[in-house]
Amino acid sequence: MGIAKQKHLFKFKLLGNPRPGSPPEVRIRMKPQMEKSRKYWRANLRMVGLLLLIWFLVSYGAGILFRQWLDQFKLGGFKLGFWFAQQGSIYIFVILIFIYVFWMNRLDHKYGYDEDPKDPQQP
Repeated sequence: MGIAKQKHLFKFKLLGNPRPGSPPEVRIRMKPQMEKSRKYWRANLRMVGLLLLIWFLVSYGAGILFRQWLDQFKLGGFKLGFWFAQQGSIYIFVILIFIYVFWMNRLDHKYGYDEDPKDPQQP
């Protein structure tokens, strides 16, 4: 990509020479749309990371690592560690899918990426 094509991506501002003989410092500012996209993507990754951590803790942690401690409790006549290993992690996964959809809709709306069915410009 040539310099001419890159001009639309960044806005340069010279700050001046702090010391005589040193090159000028250049600060790069992103366009507002790029900054908004970066914040949106960062928030999306944080959300996905949190949901994956919860899923890992429930499926691997409760089903394998903490199984013996959880077995002192019963749920539906079954030991809780066994229940998490067999069914609980699947239920939690389905619940996390619904949480993900809810959070993504809110995130899309916050950053202006939601799809408005009443918008005439949408196909």
